[in-house]
Amino acid sequence: MGGCIAPDTITVEGLPVRFMYRAEPSNDVDSGWQFFSGTESQEYIDDSSNSAIYDVNTIANYDPAIIQYLHYPTGTDLIRVEGSDEFIEV
Repeated sequence: MGGCIAPDTITVEGLPVRFMYRAEPSNDVDSGWQFFSGTESQEYIDDSSNSAIYDVNTIANYDPAIIQYLHYPTGTDLIRVEGSDEFIEV
């Protein structure tokens, strides 16, 4: 699938994905996906040491609920329905 961006709130703290956005990929190995737990402040996101590039499969292993949405096109902006594994478009 390619690479994605995810913050430490997901990969270190273990919080579930609450928001997922697919930007235009920047290269051939970029999926364009960006994942967030929703607890990150703008200051936290702006500090690049709080996020890293991962294979999308890695984030899917942390939160399998995202898998069914990974084929969505560039520009997709999804939010998790509270208390479920379902995401809806914003």
